[in-house]
Amino acid sequence: MSYPESHYLSPIWRDDLFKGRVAFVTGGAGTICSMQTRALVRLGADACIIGRNVEKTEKAAKDIATVRPGAKVIGIGGCDVRKVESLKEAAARCAKELGGIDFVIAGAAGNFLVSMEAMSPNAFKAVMDIDVLGTFNTIKSTMPYLLKSPDARIIYVSATFHYTGMPMQGHVAAAKASVDSLMASVALEYGPRGVTSNVISPGAIADTEGAARLLTGDAAALKHRARAIPTGRLGTVKDIDDATVYLFSSAGSHVNGHVLVVDGGSWRRQGSLAMGGEDVKYPDFLLADGEEPKVKL
Repeated sequence: MSYPESHYLSPIWRDDLFKGRVAFVTGGAGTICSMQTRALVRLGADACIIGRNVEKTEKAAKDIATVRPGAKVIGIGGCDVRKVESLKEAAARCAKELGGIDFVIAGAAGNFLVSMEAMSPNAFKAVMDIDVLGTFNTIKSTMPYLLKSPDARIIYVSATFHYTGMPMQGHVAAAKASVDSLMASVALEYGPRGVTSNVISPGAIADTEGAARLLTGDAAALKHRARAIPTGRLGTVKDIDDATVYLFSSAGSHVNGHVLVVDGGSWRRQGSLAMGGEDVKYPDFLLADGEEPKVKL
């Protein structure tokens, strides 16, 4: 699907900003990561996007390549970030066909709404494996190539749930806290070797699967949710793309070990307040009909 440039990129960036650079993106066919990749390719980079669905990933790669004449975008489907050998093969192919790897976006993730009470160990493990083990495997698979780059950068797509905790998101909060921790370790260990490592933490992004899953309700509920954000609106993919371009550009060369929250200040007042509209009130949705919270005196 074609998108106008104004949908995914601000007009302030130079056309050839990333000329000669190569980006490796896990979750690259997803709503947010595909747009991050689109912005990088539009500004001169070539890219390799990774996904589990072969058809979806290859289709996304072909579409992204249309944003700039001569762009090279490889789509590698059937790649499971939980399996390091699968990622190593993908990274090797990317480096061979595109000439190396300069930028990495670790964006593969899993999410669904479930209470701690209803969550099975397998459900918890599934998210931890995709988000945490997948991020670790991405680091291990791409680092040999990053260390050869004169401009090596890694961005991890995280979240803000673990800052305060959030109902129905205990598994994701645990996973993203681990991703943030891995980011810090890479910043400290590989910063002296020329690799910067940073997190982007999106808030609710309009017209994405994640927003539809977490922000239950109709248009009125979404409007109510937007009013509760200090900037008065939901985020957009362009907000995340511009943050990505900044961190990968020379303007972000001294930013390392940082968590860049892009949510309009919503994390300052989140937790139970962040879900839904008037129809989803805390703690009512966690209790049986008519049940009152048990308060100990």
